[in-house]
Amino acid sequence: MKKQSPLYGVKPQVLKVPTYTLKAYEAEVKLNQNENPFDFPEDLKEETFRRYKQREWSRYPDFVPDSLRQRLADFVGWDKDGILVGNGSNELLQATLMVLIRSGTRVAIPYPTFTVYSLISTVLGARVVGIPLNPDMSYNVEELIARSKQTGARVLVINTPNNPTGSVLPAEGLQMILEEFSGHVLLDEAYYEFYGRSAFEFLRSYPRLVITRTFSKAMGMAGLRVGYLLAHPDLAAQISKAKLPYNVNQFSLTAAEVALENIERFRPAIEAVLREKERLGCELASLPGFKVYPSEANFF
Repeated sequence: MKKQSPLYGVKPQVLKVPTYTLKAYEAEVKLNQNENPFDFPEDLKEETFRRYKQREWSRYPDFVPDSLRQRLADFVGWDKDGILVGNGSNELLQATLMVLIRSGTRVAIPYPTFTVYSLISTVLGARVVGIPLNPDMSYNVEELIARSKQTGARVLVINTPNNPTGSVLPAEGLQMILEEFSGHVLLDEAYYEFYGRSAFEFLRSYPRLVITRTFSKAMGMAGLRVGYLLAHPDLAAQISKAKLPYNVNQFSLTAAEVALENIERFRPAIEAVLREKERLGCELASLPGFKVYPSEANFF
């Protein structure tokens, strides 16, 4: 019998792309994943447990989590039909790219940034167009527009505030892109609560804009994996086709509802993180050989 390779049939671009990985380190201070050092409040945990215990564990979660979607609609001020809930915002980023990318589609991605954007795009068969940030780590809006047009990119992925630089895309820069770039703009706002500003205002005027957010960072729910997407209802309906059914477990859905009902409880922790970031940044900047770049996230 001829020896068979277990890798026969695996797409060439998958074989070439590096695996996204994270080494486990034991340390007194953990900063490598930009998590919130303040845990989900204890009394809100108890309320989540109380509500969840009332449900039958033998039953699947809601096929469409309309209760959470309605709370998000009220919180954000957006049509419920334009909101999707995911197993973390990464799942929704992936679903969006699955719907938009064909073999050979060019996807423009500024760098350095969250490497998962390029990984997902490459696995799906896209050709990634990397566009460097300015030397001061700010976004070069003119270059983003020019390179996206020159290369025929159909999707532009932007993280604001950006991981790992903390730089942001100003509103006027985003509007320039939305006016001049004809493709879809996928905006990852995972850290927007620390910045205090969102691109939400542009959703009504630009139907090719997609915004993703997460409960992982500001609300301290990284271990529960809940994210949400905001888009034009017609586009959201198509993106939903790329999600797996029952993609978010009922416990996480319950915790997200509790978090939204008590959203102001998270403000003190956000402010404390920002104060400490500022203090530590000033201390590091005073040391010889250190340059601290401006950051609007919970890290620098």
